[in-house]
Amino acid sequence: MTLEPDLDHHGDADLAPGLVDLAVNVRAGTPPPWLRAVLHQALDDAAAYPDAGPARAAVAAAHRRPPEEVLLTAGAAEAFTLVARALRPRRAVVVHPSFTEPEAALRAGGHPVERLLLEPPGYLLRAVPEDADLVVLGNPTNPTSVLHPADAVAALARPGRVLLVDEAFADTVPGEPGSLAGRRDLPGLLVVRSLTKTWGLAGLRVGYALGPADLVAALTAQQPHWPVSTPALAALVACTAPAARAEAEAAARALTADREALLAALPPGVEVVGRPRSSFVLLRVPDGARVRSALRDRGWAVRRGETFPGLCADHLRVAVRDPATSVALAADLAAILDPGTPAFQDLPRLPEEIR
Repeated sequence: MTLEPDLDHHGDADLAPGLVDLAVNVRAGTPPPWLRAVLHQALDDAAAYPDAGPARAAVAAAHRRPPEEVLLTAGAAEAFTLVARALRPRRAVVVHPSFTEPEAALRAGGHPVERLLLEPPGYLLRAVPEDADLVVLGNPTNPTSVLHPADAVAALARPGRVLLVDEAFADTVPGEPGSLAGRRDLPGLLVVRSLTKTWGLAGLRVGYALGPADLVAALTAQQPHWPVSTPALAALVACTAPAARAEAEAAARALTADREALLAALPPGVEVVGRPRSSFVLLRVPDGARVRSALRDRGWAVRRGETFPGLCADHLRVAVRDPATSVALAADLAAILDPGTPAFQDLPRLPEEIR
């Protein structure tokens, strides 16, 4: 019997004190010092009620849209809940494997959900049912790290349909070639973005959505007053400024090199699923549950795969880190997969300073 995936499981649940975090896709070394200073300064303004106007204007300017097409949210995940509250889809289709929170929010809102499973090895986007009036997908997709061509995603938009594109990882790809955040010509397009991954703000809960003014107004009507905190609003202003966007672009370019170093270090027996383009890679290994447990014993936390629809326990999602960390991970993977191979017996162990 196939077990139903646990849609409420997320990478933070795979962590534990003392483990190297490859389970959560937040960029290492964040937030940067200048952003910490912004957040500390924002605390001085915490006595007043939050003023969302400057942050909405900053996001709108960054994406060349009018402010009424910007919805500020307490984390990108809030946008999915607002969609579930505001819309009454007749046929909601979620493209999987993908981030499970949108489906979980829709189901919690009482909406039936149909899954469209993309197929290995490439997990490439394919046609969705013509009568689907709500379509949800991620780009780049978590957990496959696949970047769907912008034109292929845009082709899914049509009158009478809301096309929700989760772009939480869009800025991890240099130049953001797959992003539709600036497209105002596509009917029903709702793009959801987050500051969590690139800027290390998971605990602050800050994100936003971009879409037609009438759709944004309908979602806003489902929010309480002052849904985004003063520090989160300050972060939105700071992280959408030109200097911050340039820093994010530089980080994306560095990430590309670090990801290639990880892929080059992986030992035989590890399959790289799809063509990774984001800050994580999806791997498939034999006897994945045992491998994940053995990695944990050696000091590593990786994201289990079986909680994503369409994947199984042999899938592991691994965050991209610096090359030294990747080499150390690969050494332990090699020893776990083939402990009797002499070539692997003396590979370097994970340094204590990394642990």
